[in-house]
Amino acid sequence: MSALINLLPYRETARRRQRELFQYSLGGAVMAGLLVSAGIYFWQQNQISSQQNTNRLLQGEIKVLEGKIKEIATLESEIAALRARQQAVEDLQADRNLPVHLITELARLVPIGVYLMSMKQDGLMVTLKGVAQSNERVSELLRNLAYSSPWFTKPDLVEIVAGTVPLGPRDQRRVANFTLRVTLVRPKQSEPAPDSANAPPSSAQKPTGQAPAGK
Repeated sequence: MSALINLLPYRETARRRQRELFQYSLGGAVMAGLLVSAGIYFWQQNQISSQQNTNRLLQGEIKVLEGKIKEIATLESEIAALRARQQAVEDLQADRNLPVHLITELARLVPIGVYLMSMKQDGLMVTLKGVAQSNERVSELLRNLAYSSPWFTKPDLVEIVAGTVPLGPRDQRRVANFTLRVTLVRPKQSEPAPDSANAPPSSAQKPTGQAPAGK
């Protein structure tokens, strides 16, 4: 005859212990997760706060640099204005002697057979009108202005028109009426005149003559 043993209380107790152990484990895992999340949260907040402090510091430095840049821009503008004034004064001082060089050089460069009738200066641009015995004389004047003086540059023939000059009651001479422009060179821009060996050949020169009779 076998004995009957009631195991129900033991099994119930084991199940209860397992449930309690599971609940404890679940609670521990939840707490650990909360602690990890809180740690990550506080670490991120600390990083954000640190970055914000760095940003504020950088913004302050940027404002300081912007102020310095504005000061530098203002100084550069003032320096540019002073340089412009200085250049204007130097140009005025240089231009005071230009008429002297203009007359002197024209007297030297105008070849025989060319007569200047008028001269007009507008800044550094000089317009010359005159009469020449032939077109070749006008070409010679242009060559002289281009190559034989450091005070002139870029001569440009505006027009040349055939005409006549009365020499007497029944005598007339054919001439070439011309208009040309040439640019004056300021002293600081001038260079020594080329050697006579390199200059183009020209005929004998004389100071600017008088207009032909009757003109």
